[in-house]
Amino acid sequence: MNMNGRRTGVGRPLLGQPGRQRAAVLAGACVLVVAVLGLLFAHQSTADSFDSAVDSPVIAWLGGRGLLPWLAFPGTPLPAVVLSAAIAAACLVTGRLNGAILALAAVPVATGVCDGLLKHLVHRTYLGQLAYPSGHTTAAFALATTVTVLLLVPPRPETGRAARIAIPVLACLTGVVVATAVIALRWHYFTDTVAGAAVGVGTVCALALVLDLPAVRRTLSGCHTGRASGVFMPTNGERPRRTP
Repeated sequence: MNMNGRRTGVGRPLLGQPGRQRAAVLAGACVLVVAVLGLLFAHQSTADSFDSAVDSPVIAWLGGRGLLPWLAFPGTPLPAVVLSAAIAAACLVTGRLNGAILALAAVPVATGVCDGLLKHLVHRTYLGQLAYPSGHTTAAFALATTVTVLLLVPPRPETGRAARIAIPVLACLTGVVVATAVIALRWHYFTDTVAGAAVGVGTVCALALVLDLPAVRRTLSGCHTGRASGVFMPTNGERPRRTP
C-alpha cells in the first residue's frame, strides 16, 4: 500500500498541498507576531496604554468571580494531557500514526517553547511573575489547532461537514475563554495572550509540516510495517531482523 493509504498505519498526510502552503505562511506569521511583541515588551513590568485599554474592562467586568479559575482550567496541564491522549487514541484507532504523534507532541512542544524559552528570554513580568507569552493560552490554542489540522483531512471523507466545522470552532472559542479568564485573573496582559495563541498555532503548524515531510513519512511507515510483521526495519542500511 502506498504511503497515503491507511494500511500503512501512518495515515493520510496531515495537510494537503494548499494546506501546507497555508500552514507555512501561518507559522511564519506567528513567529513574526511573537518576535515583534517580544521586542516591544521585553523586560517590562507594567501594562502599556494598549494593554490597559483592553485589560481594564475585562478585569472590571469579570474580576473577582469565583468561576474564573475554572474558565482558565482547560489551559492547565491536566486537561491538556488528557485531551491530547484522547485525540491520540482516536488517531491510532483510525490508522493515523502521524496524527497521534502530532496530538502527543503539540502541547509539550508548544509549552516548552513558551515556558522554557520565551518567558525567560523576554522576561516581561506581571505582579512579579513571568508573563510573556501566556502558557495557558498557548496550551489551549495548541489543542485547538491540533484538532483543526486533524479535521482538515479526516480519516473518513464522509465525516459530517457540520462536525468538522463545529469542533474546531468550539476548540478555538475555548481558547478565547481561557485567554479572557487569565486576563481577568490578572495573570497576563492582553498581548501575552496574543503571543500565547501565536505560539500554540505556530508550533502545531510547524509540527504538521515536519510530519508531512516525505522522509518522515517513510520512516514512520517503515517502523509501523516492521512492527506489524514482527520484523524490525532499520533505516540506517542494516539488515532487517525479526523482533522477539
